[in-house]
Amino acid sequence: MEFINSLDNSTIKRIKKLKQRKYREEEKKFLAEGRKFLDFDYQPELIVLKENFEEIENINQKLEKFTCRKLVVNDRIFKELTSQENSQGVILVYPYCTSDINSLQKNIVILDKVQDPGNLGTIIRVADAAGFKDILLTKGSVDCYNEKCVRSSMGSIFNMNIIYMEEVALLKYLKENNYKLQVTALEKNSIEYTQMTLADKNAIVFGSEGNGVSKEFLNSADECVIIPIYGSAESLNVAMASGIILYKVKELETLK
Repeated sequence: MEFINSLDNSTIKRIKKLKQRKYREEEKKFLAEGRKFLDFDYQPELIVLKENFEEIENINQKLEKFTCRKLVVNDRIFKELTSQENSQGVILVYPYCTSDINSLQKNIVILDKVQDPGNLGTIIRVADAAGFKDILLTKGSVDCYNEKCVRSSMGSIFNMNIIYMEEVALLKYLKENNYKLQVTALEKNSIEYTQMTLADKNAIVFGSEGNGVSKEFLNSADECVIIPIYGSAESLNVAMASGIILYKVKELETLK
């Protein structure tokens, strides 16, 4: 264990910078906060613990499996690093997860400029739970390594192949690789999600919270899908909608 008591420490300064997307992208590292992350096998590069961390139940046992550098900081420093009002006193620094455009499965998730990190984290978690492994996002989408997104994913971010691509390049890739585009959109020709059909390879597209999917995706869609609203709600949250449709896709896949 190393003990640090100065905000001017170079390591502390580097950790603090990782709260900003541009520094995350430069360093290829991100932050995750909470004791839950000590339960995952994905290896961090650094663990920061608030003083008196020994009070955390089974903490030493959990730390034993990690060979990385471990820092203990005072309360003043930890407050500069935490993003939570009631922090559990544990922050981990991870390397970016590996991603590979050449290892996509036959059913993939496309997110078009989703903006809310909580929504993205929940979608990552839902997709993981439904058996999906690949999420492709158009440029302009929120950073999947945003601390709120990482926290909302509840560790599922470590299990997913997440790739960012320009919209034109993504559409070209999907067409060249024979993916059927199932676009969630309220169009005249939209069908209820219960009536959707799968091809050999399928890309399920969800749009941004405010604007939905772009015209480019709509123009390229092989099928437009909606979730009917039976009550008085105006619409469904994109994360909730993704859960409904992705589990339907899994059901259809099982029946094929």
